[in-house]
Amino acid sequence: MNDKIKKIIATAVASLGLFVFAACGTDGGSGESGTGSGGGSSQLPEDGVNGGSNNGNGSNDNNGSDNNNGSGDNSAEKPSEPVIPTVPEGSVKITEAAGDLEAAYVVWDKVAGAMGYNVYVKGESGDYTQLDAPLVREYKDCFRADAVGLKAGVYTLKVVPTGGAELAEDESKAATATQITVLAHDRSGYAFVNGTSSGAYNEDGTLRENANVLYITDENKHSVKMTVSGTECVGLQAILTAYKKETKPLSVRFIGNIGVLDTATAMSDVGNFLIKETTAGVTVEGIGNDATANGWGLRIVRSSNVEIRNLGFMNTVGDGSDNVGIENSNDHIWVHNCDMFYGGAGGDADQAKGDGALDTKLSTYVTHSYNHFWDSGKCNLQGMKNEVTSNYITYHHNWYDHSDSRHPRIRTCTVHVYNNYFDGNAKYGVGVTYGASAFVENNYFRSTASMHPMLSSNQGTDALGAGTFSGEDGGMIKAFGNVFDCTASNLKLITQNDTADKTNLDCYLASSREEEVPAEYKAKQGGTAYSNFDTASDFYEYEVDTAEEAKEKIEKYAGRIGGGDFKWEFDDETEDANYAVIPELKAALTNYTSDLVKVGGIEVGTPDSGSTGGSTEEGGSTGGTETGPVAGEVSFIPTASGSGFTVTGGTKSHSEIVVAGVTVPKNTALKLDSGGKIEFTTTEIMILYIYVLNAKTVSVDGNEKTPVAEGGYYVISLELSAGDHTVVKGNGENSVYLIKLVPKTT
Repeated sequence: MNDKIKKIIATAVASLGLFVFAACGTDGGSGESGTGSGGGSSQLPEDGVNGGSNNGNGSNDNNGSDNNNGSGDNSAEKPSEPVIPTVPEGSVKITEAAGDLEAAYVVWDKVAGAMGYNVYVKGESGDYTQLDAPLVREYKDCFRADAVGLKAGVYTLKVVPTGGAELAEDESKAATATQITVLAHDRSGYAFVNGTSSGAYNEDGTLRENANVLYITDENKHSVKMTVSGTECVGLQAILTAYKKETKPLSVRFIGNIGVLDTATAMSDVGNFLIKETTAGVTVEGIGNDATANGWGLRIVRSSNVEIRNLGFMNTVGDGSDNVGIENSNDHIWVHNCDMFYGGAGGDADQAKGDGALDTKLSTYVTHSYNHFWDSGKCNLQGMKNEVTSNYITYHHNWYDHSDSRHPRIRTCTVHVYNNYFDGNAKYGVGVTYGASAFVENNYFRSTASMHPMLSSNQGTDALGAGTFSGEDGGMIKAFGNVFDCTASNLKLITQNDTADKTNLDCYLASSREEEVPAEYKAKQGGTAYSNFDTASDFYEYEVDTAEEAKEKIEKYAGRIGGGDFKWEFDDETEDANYAVIPELKAALTNYTSDLVKVGGIEVGTPDSGSTGGSTEEGGSTGGTETGPVAGEVSFIPTASGSGFTVTGGTKSHSEIVVAGVTVPKNTALKLDSGGKIEFTTTEIMILYIYVLNAKTVSVDGNEKTPVAEGGYYVISLELSAGDHTVVKGNGENSVYLIKLVPKTT
């Protein structure tokens, strides 16, 4: 046993009482697997302590593709299949096992009489190491365990059922899956220049020694406890806030569907988790294929060595909130293998799908790789108006799947965009302004509609229309090795081969990767030339795929493990040119739920998720259906039953709020969207007051009414005659906190 390695994870308060994820000494694990994990029955111990844990279970524009030396080979070539032996009746029946990027998983059916399961992992040599209890989960129709923190290699996973008063293992019913191939993550790009962005992990994928590990579920996100620099902190945000003083690395491992945050215990302005002024090395990661940030995002401010991976982001709450925002004086940040879905609609017309999916501002040495953007409106804003050219960013192997624009939209910064898949982007691909230099290399662009793969502000193709970039100065793009999968008439691209005007290009088309862009090629507005950063002696080494190889690899590995648990197929003929919200996709995200039942033997509930809260299925009634008319003075919260109201639709996530003297519990506001409706009957003339979230109009009996601001909400008041009445949405989505009806007095 390595005495330096201590396993201490977290004390947590579940909805049903106090429970502890783990607290015990741990073996450092085999040198082959580097897992260093211990503790791992689905039945959890009673007591725990806070502290450190080394818990590491852990048509071509041109041709060519031979810059070498990246780290990790997650080749698109399929590795050998795991071996799953046939077992006797009554034993553990493994239905699936696979390796992924520095992780492996196993899925099995329930064993009759088993009270829990211990799961072990080992490499080609060395002993078995037990997985932590929270890595073993029960779903509605199966069990699953994920081993993380694995270096590249071949592994075996073993599942052993437990039972009896002491939860003894029954080895006679155990099963193993062997020959599981694990590949390394691709640690390439600027995030790995002059430092590292591996967060809590070593460069081989194993957990760093003495790292702290937190397991976060929807139940314990605000109650998990950890001692940081001698002070006990309660709730993940408190831990993250205190971590600026800590020197031990931290792995935050999210499990399942994590719903909207209580703004009293998270960031009070927009309800995100915030990593601020942290340099110890932090990894924020999802476990398995279903870890979901549902209704919140992540912000990183003035931090270094932060990694975000294997998370799905959807339904982000807050006007102008990003899924992930890297803001102000950060360095060495790596965001990879995440799924980016619609966020909550903002107040601006171009925020119908949410604000930025993954924005980077005033930060340097950053890599964004292997992320999957699902019809995002504005993917990657890269820079503010006061950026500098020494802010260095890499985008590689990302899947821009029918997303509209900003892939990225670059101001001033120095950016390498290579091996990405631009798949049916309705507006444009890469855009440069304010003197930015971008090397756009070996990407695959595909569309059945008009294609604008590269734009520079106020010149080339952009100057043929109204302009895309608010009149900002232009920048310069060098392009090489890209594939444009479209008809010739649909490709909108002006290079030096199409015009004699050296200031009127979309991009400079290089004849080789090593070619420098001549200084006379400049931005029409602003006059800046390309910096030729990519041919400088200090440019990083990397391994580049052909565009076709990159597409294949992206389709296999981008996003969460196995492509995540949320699946959606786009109709290219319809969606390649469409930049409006897809209603069916929006509804599917709004109503997303998880099949997770237990984490480490502890039951989990339905989270307050994203923009739905705990809503019923679409078309269901959130409150009771009353047949009688409304009588007398009534104050009605839409999700409560009674009072003569019939309510249809889902709920909106929000904090508890006092409206007109009535305390409205969190997540009880009715969403007035295409499915939201309130119906009631009055027998006398009454004054109706509707208290809503925003200034969007509300239709009452077919007449649109405009709310008036009152405190932290808006109100509509009008006189109603006796009869039947219907309240639905007006010119946009709103949410109803409270309805009051008061008989009119003469």
